[in-house]
Amino acid sequence: MPDLAKYGPWAVIAGGSEGVGAEFARLLAEAGVNLVLVARKPGPLEDTAQRCRDLGAQVRTVAVDLLDSASVGVITGSTADLEVGLLVYNAGASTCNEPFLDAPLDDFRKVLDLNVTRMMELVQHYARPMVGRQRGGVLVVGSLSGYMGADRHSVYGAAKAFSRIFAESLWLELRDHNVDVLELVLGVTRTPAMERVGLNFDVPDMIVNEPAEVAAEGLRYLSDGPVHVAGGNAADAVANSAPNRAEVVLRAHERIRRLINQGA
Repeated sequence: MPDLAKYGPWAVIAGGSEGVGAEFARLLAEAGVNLVLVARKPGPLEDTAQRCRDLGAQVRTVAVDLLDSASVGVITGSTADLEVGLLVYNAGASTCNEPFLDAPLDDFRKVLDLNVTRMMELVQHYARPMVGRQRGGVLVVGSLSGYMGADRHSVYGAAKAFSRIFAESLWLELRDHNVDVLELVLGVTRTPAMERVGLNFDVPDMIVNEPAEVAAEGLRYLSDGPVHVAGGNAADAVANSAPNRAEVVLRAHERIRRLINQGA
């Protein structure tokens, strides 16, 4: 693990209450970085905060729903007196999994708000002072979903493709300012959220990663941006970038059907 203290003294983790976000918090607390944890549910948020306090970190919690356009003002107001050297945006999720023609556009706008708009707002706010200080880091959690189209994920997959190109571009812009930028691309990960929706983690030949492993990988490769595909999934990212898009999409579709218990 690199010297994470260089990103301190404070880190903001959006989506920091459970799963991969909670593991980011634990690892940073162990490294001596203080934390601002942001999530929607106060209970899990406070549980993770206390575990990090027990490790010696100072921790603030901000219980807000990032779908609320006012949430960024609440978060930035809560950190106005802090020197934030690391932003981890781990809050992306698919909040609407209907076929595109079957759901209101407002439901899909929420997917974009969470995965694109809030991410951009927080990155711009926290990265500007990092450039002024000539040090810092931005870690955006992405997904293999951003490498191919998928049924019921038309907007979510497109948002994750945006996040990868955004991270690559930001990495180019900030690399001469000693600000590290990384998109950490996740595959199937055994998070509490994924367990709650009932994914089939026993699909043959499917790689299933653990939150602690991919969080550690993300921090390990933070200075080696712009993109790192975690958990042994790099071959899938390459395969899903092939030029025959019909073949890629149909092959991935069959794997996804088995993952969500719709396949044979």
